[in-house]
Amino acid sequence: MRISTKGRYTLVIMLDLAKEYKNNCYVSLKEIALKENISLKYLEKLMLTLNKSDYLISLRGEHGGYKLKYEPSHYKIGDILKLAEGNIDVTDCVSKDHICPNKHNCDTFPLWKELNDLINDYLDSKTLEDYI
Repeated sequence: MRISTKGRYTLVIMLDLAKEYKNNCYVSLKEIALKENISLKYLEKLMLTLNKSDYLISLRGEHGGYKLKYEPSHYKIGDILKLAEGNIDVTDCVSKDHICPNKHNCDTFPLWKELNDLINDYLDSKTLEDYI
């Protein structure tokens, strides 16, 4: 498993919005792009996925932008990364989408399963609130 820039930058967007949650203001992607030194075009692509989720409220116009729909403690880091990346399993054999015909005879399956569970449990135990 490797978290790509897509996952990392989606998390950056969400953290920037979480930092502004208590101010109840909209944050433009341009502000985030400048602050984080990330291409605005790339952030716009990432927002396509975030906009389809139930994570954000958006407002068009001069004072528009994005803000979190819920409190930062509502958003699990694991859910954000899964939204951005899709599958974040360590191997295909432990993925819920994959049925491994050898898993009952495989000596390494328990290792991969335990590692996968540890990583996912850890990511699901952390929220945006933990990092602002």
